[in-house]
Amino acid sequence: MSSVKRVLLVEDDVMLRASLAEQLTQEGAYAVVEAGDCAAARNAAGGNLYEFIILDIGLPDGDGRDLCRDFRTQGVTCPILLLTASDTDADTIAGLKSGANDYVSKPFRFAVLMARVHAHLRSHGRSEEAMYRIGPYTFRPSAKLLLDGEARKIRLTEKETNILKYLYRCGDTVPRETLLHEVWGYNPAVTTHTLETHIYRLRQKIEANPSEARILVTENGGYRLMA
Repeated sequence: MSSVKRVLLVEDDVMLRASLAEQLTQEGAYAVVEAGDCAAARNAAGGNLYEFIILDIGLPDGDGRDLCRDFRTQGVTCPILLLTASDTDADTIAGLKSGANDYVSKPFRFAVLMARVHAHLRSHGRSEEAMYRIGPYTFRPSAKLLLDGEARKIRLTEKETNILKYLYRCGDTVPRETLLHEVWGYNPAVTTHTLETHIYRLRQKIEANPSEARILVTENGGYRLMA
């Protein structure tokens, strides 16, 4: 899978939104979906998974905190960072009560914003609520399952779950030995044959044609998840 991850950016200031979208894209890790108001944000959020959401409070058709609350009610679990021109304690408390993970006051440095984003992503990745998009599936590591587009469940073993989780987080080709050690630990009794057997079984579950893998591919002496 490509390391590119989806971000929902909701900001009515066209210049600021364009600047943030450009900087996120230039980092090479994010595909930005832009929205300038609550209506567009709700439309963009419907049925989609995002790595994180950046959400302005002062939108032309509503309060971003209400939108944040709605997202949480609808089951959005990814980190949400609110942007605001105000930094009073009352505003901060209101923002966090709406379900936001953090509150960033304008003006801000992009590096500071992303440092906070990455901190919340690390925390979210270890939480029981984390969900990811892998090919046509929604991946729920805590439940050890994948859901397809019709919400049908594909049950995973613990090792299969850990393989997918590690490959997703790396976002690049992972050598066999590295993946073996990350999933099984440094156990001399476990060989790459063990890993290859698990990869074979995993492909039987997730690939339309396991003999021609399109999601979990072999590449440069290792494995990689493809979009």
